[in-house]
Amino acid sequence: MLSWPPSVRIFLAARPADMRRGFDGLARMTTEVIRQDPLSGALFVFRNRRGDRLEVLYWAGDGYALWSRRLERGTFRFPACDGDAAEIRGADLAMILDGVDLASVRRRPRDALPTASTTP
Repeated sequence: MLSWPPSVRIFLAARPADMRRGFDGLARMTTEVIRQDPLSGALFVFRNRRGDRLEVLYWAGDGYALWSRRLERGTFRFPACDGDAAEIRGADLAMILDGVDLASVRRRPRDALPTASTTP
């Protein structure tokens, strides 16, 4: 079971990645394709063309860490992206890893907390 703080930013690369790339190749993709700083502490999620492999690159404070997963059957379904990448929440990544197609998920609206008034 993976867990991460709710404040962590998670980016999905819309285009398939070559899973033969290592730390430096994926870090270069975060800069060129996702247009984010690979040293920011965010999670960068890549999948292969067939969709049965997934890799997560992140900066662990003193070096890169790479987490990978390969499915024996089935595929990872990424949500549709408007550009080269999409930012998702941690709950969304957990659902992707569990095999949930986010296109079929219906979220209910939530009430927002009232904002503090700035008038004296």
